[in-house]
Amino acid sequence: MLKKVIWAVIAVFITWSLLDFLIHGLFLKSTYQATANLWRPEDEMKMGLMSFITFIFSLCFVAIYAYLIHPKSLSTGIRYGLILGFATGVSMGLGSYCYMPIPLSLAISWFAGSLIELSIAGVIVGFLVKSSGEFNN
Repeated sequence: MLKKVIWAVIAVFITWSLLDFLIHGLFLKSTYQATANLWRPEDEMKMGLMSFITFIFSLCFVAIYAYLIHPKSLSTGIRYGLILGFATGVSMGLGSYCYMPIPLSLAISWFAGSLIELSIAGVIVGFLVKSSGEFNN
């Protein structure tokens, strides 16, 4: 199962990195430009640290599924991704709106982005991580 976990971590990390680029680098670019006073200048952003954080979150997401969630199946993975996506979307997206002067549209976008990213990650772990003897529904 360790090989499955490693492949899932890699797949989730790559998927989240690509989705982060699409969501934050393309779709929300104009929103970030309009609220530039809230963010570090681009040349001061800690992109290496952000990649490391994304990797650690990928590792934790997959490890929780692999070692704590039973039974392992595609449908279980999807439910896991949806639940955790909703929780992180509420806390990071809508929660940030409570104390940061960001537009509500950005908070909703962060919520939706988290929900989408973690739901897709749920599909990935549900597809890749299966225990021997367990069936993929």
